[in-house]
Order: sequence, then structure tokens, then C-alpha cells
Amino acid sequence: MSNSSERDWHFYINDMIIFAQKVLRYTEGYDQKSFLENELNYDATLRNLELIGEAATHIPPEIRAENLDIPWRQIIATRNRIIHGYLGIDNNIVWDIITAEIPELLHLLQNLRNQINNINE
Repeated sequence: MSNSSERDWHFYINDMIIFAQKVLRYTEGYDQKSFLENELNYDATLRNLELIGEAATHIPPEIRAENLDIPWRQIIATRNRIIHGYLGIDNNIVWDIITAEIPELLHLLQNLRNQINNINE
């Protein structure tokens, strides 16, 4: 793998972290009902969930295979469901992703970034 490719996928890991942090920030202090009633935060949160999935598509297969604790396929599938099924989104699943899965994903991505930084030092 060339240095420019490594920089590219490292960049996408950082993007995923930023997008996950935005999801948590945009939903902080909300319960599901109030989140669904706030169209601006709802739309911004869905957009960042899409972006997490889009960035995940740019992670090389060998990196995904080395980091099986991160649910790459599920992340990408969620992106596809949001983008292509916007009228049929299950808000209970979205809320579960936000409250249960994004905090864990953020932790896993930050660990991966730390591993990358340690290797590059």
C-alpha cells in the first residue's frame, strides 16, 4: 500500500470519528420523542449517519479485515438504507443506532486511530 493510500484511509477514519461525535452532539439531551420532533437535528443526524457509512466505504478491505470488531458491513448497509429508503426509515432503529451503537463505534474508531498513530510514531 502506498503512503498516499494510507493517508487516504486514515483521513476517512478521522472523518468517521468527527461524524460520530456530531451525531452524539446533535442528540445530546434529547429523548427519542423530542429528537423526532426536532427536524433540524433529525436531518443533521441522519446526514452524519450517512457520512459515517460513506467514509467506511473508503476503508481498504484489508484494514476492515484486520479490524473485525468494527461492524463495517452494517455501517455501510445503514448508510444505504438511509439514502435509498428515506420514506421508510424505522425511527426506533435510528434511535437505537444513535444511543447504543454510535458511542461504541466512536470508541472503536478512536482506538483504531490511536493504533495508527502509534504505528506511525
